[in-house]
Amino acid sequence: MYVVESKGGAIVCMLLALLFLGTWPALITLLERRGRLPQHTYLDYTITNLLAAVIIALTFGQIGDSTVERPNFFTQLSQDNWSSVLFAMAGGVVLSLGNLSTQYAWAFVGLSVVEVISSSMTVVIGTTLNYFLDGKINKAEILFPGVGCFLVAVCLASAVHSSNAADYKAKLSSWPIDNETGKGTVLPSASEEAVLKDRENAGGPIRKAKAGTATFLIELEKRRSIKVFGKSMFIGLTLTFFAGVCFSLFSPAFNLATNDQWHTLKQGVPKLVVYTAFFYFSVSCFVIALVLNISFLYHPALGVSKSSFKAYLKDWNGRGWAFLAGFLCGFGNGLQFMGGQAAGYAAADAVQALPLVSTFWGVVLFGEYRRSSQRTYILLFSMLFMFIAAVGILMASSGHRK
Repeated sequence: MYVVESKGGAIVCMLLALLFLGTWPALITLLERRGRLPQHTYLDYTITNLLAAVIIALTFGQIGDSTVERPNFFTQLSQDNWSSVLFAMAGGVVLSLGNLSTQYAWAFVGLSVVEVISSSMTVVIGTTLNYFLDGKINKAEILFPGVGCFLVAVCLASAVHSSNAADYKAKLSSWPIDNETGKGTVLPSASEEAVLKDRENAGGPIRKAKAGTATFLIELEKRRSIKVFGKSMFIGLTLTFFAGVCFSLFSPAFNLATNDQWHTLKQGVPKLVVYTAFFYFSVSCFVIALVLNISFLYHPALGVSKSSFKAYLKDWNGRGWAFLAGFLCGFGNGLQFMGGQAAGYAAADAVQALPLVSTFWGVVLFGEYRRSSQRTYILLFSMLFMFIAAVGILMASSGHRK
């Protein structure tokens, strides 16, 4: 079994996990904005998410000789370690619920804000729990100022969302919009849908809407699978905070599974290695996602179109991107846990700086914050600065597990 033992190796794992975990949400959001049903996307995603865990277990978990203290993956499957297995599976359940919630929250609140709030809550709650579970191996005088930076980032993210929502409202109050300048005149008598129909029926070519304009926002609403116009943003924030609570619990649960701080294993039974725990973690994540999303095919939530399992099997539009998202998330989680086992799970929560990556993709791919107000830009840059400071501080607090 391969084990990451050095602090440098742990940091490399964290940085790779940061890249992977910050990229897969952008792929899911891209498919939703193209009109693919979230139930179809998430079912594809969860298949490769589990496959990533199996690949990690069969490679890293089987490398080298099996010892009494560090048994290989296959050896550990037959051992009496079900108390630890249940902790790992509980972590998979809450992660699956959190990921499912954010898939809908991204449509309502935006990729950047959802990731900032949920990740910051994960650090504030989860990192504190991991610090005590890890026997305080991280430097508290460095760790908790980093936690404080994440807490400030939550407040700034909420302010960014509020300011950006006001910008959207101001843009949509004017029509038609000049795609070059973003300025237009008020058209109080027509709904957005009626205006779109008039544009489609009009003769001549129609220019592609510039990101950030009212035209862009309205055409996006018509194309996407989760409709948000006319719905309260409170729905998105509620889903985001629920996801944050779920994400706060999965890492401490995994920590308990691999280190047995509560001494639930029988004497002489070795602790779960990272790869075995991650396998059980991913199996429970897969089962929950499968059950809920098959249910959502026939009983969709938040006004999403109804579908069927047969329709899902025939839907190959964007399936490759959904598969890639699952692989990125699976390998990202695995690398996070490998780094956490070496340097402490509290320090490994530095990967919750993934909104830095998500915000980059949000701006580049989806035009988030284009033509926003100066106030929104100031709040956005302040939020990102606080995140950069937080991730550096958390990595500096890394300890070494004996």
